Amino acid sequence: MKYKDHSTKPSNLVQTIERVTQILDIVSKSPHGISIRILSSSLNLPKGTVHRLLTSLAYFGYIRQDAKTKNYLLGLKLLELGNLITSPLDLRKIAEPYLKELAEKTKETVHMVVLDQYEVVYIEKIESEVGTGGLKMASRVGARNPAHSCAVGKVLLSYLTEEELDTFIEKKGLPQRTPNTIVSPIQLKEHLLLVRNQGYAIDDEENEKGIRCVAAPIFDDKGRPVSAISISGPSFRVTKKLIQEVLKKELINTGLEISRALGFKGVT
Repeated sequence: MKYKDHSTKPSNLVQTIERVTQILDIVSKSPHGISIRILSSSLNLPKGTVHRLLTSLAYFGYIRQDAKTKNYLLGLKLLELGNLITSPLDLRKIAEPYLKELAEKTKETVHMVVLDQYEVVYIEKIESEVGTGGLKMASRVGARNPAHSCAVGKVLLSYLTEEELDTFIEKKGLPQRTPNTIVSPIQLKEHLLLVRNQGYAIDDEENEKGIRCVAAPIFDDKGRPVSAISISGPSFRVTKKLIQEVLKKELINTGLEISRALGFKGVT
């Protein structure tokens, strides 16, 4: 079916903007992605033209391409602009009650993130009633963070292949956020292996001085890590002892509950 716009068009409409808008509109209606062939047919445009537009949109994060199917989907840049992203599973909606319960139990801030273009993107943040003990965390929904310096990022990086990790390090580098940030590729890879084996990660003031976090993965029905959740708070309150004796268990259990709500049948 060809794309049709029945609204009244202004006489000075910019053609490129029109085509970009049409692409985003069509892709938004395809939660499992859409091929460039179908896009070209729908827009009545040559594949080369559509490919150039998609490449530009992907560069700026408005479009992403599935590595396996090669289909195109909406990118997470749209979340930063305050829009909801069409996806097969609304992670935020499914996870929200579990995250609220976790924040209530622990009295600390809970985050939920996804990995996009080798960066962490925050898709949910639930502040605790207790607050941050005078320390204001910079995180906000839609914001991005380096993956190597935060617990949620390290959890998701731990599931990448060796080749993917090398690409990540080459493209993003390992900038030092605090004195505790891991900046050695060898040390990071060894650390990620530990994270993968134990099923959780700790950010020991590696991303923000004075803030400590613990994170665990979320799996979909295919057993793929699609997100990560964390408990964050001031380091004087979120101690290493508290993480090991209380928070780690609560977090992993919540991660498993959300994963099962997504159709996950295995165990973490």
